[in-house]
Amino acid sequence: MQRLLGGSPAAVLVKLVFLSLLVGAFMALLGITPQGLFEGAFELVRDLWETGFEAFGTLGRWLVYGAMVVVPVFVVLRIIAALR
Repeated sequence: MQRLLGGSPAAVLVKLVFLSLLVGAFMALLGITPQGLFEGAFELVRDLWETGFEAFGTLGRWLVYGAMVVVPVFVVLRIIAALR
């Protein structure tokens, strides 16, 4: 059991209680609640999801714009190279 926990169960329990008090006090000082953390995490994922698709749309538009110039130039250069 000590190997799994990284020490005796009593010592690990004391450390966890102490750290929980410190983190809880710090969160209370900043006005952060566990519910707020979960809501913020879900909102972050949702925003990244929505922004991600918007970014893919922008990248796709850039790809099409660039292809409208690059592909015809490439084809013309390949035709010229084949005629030589």
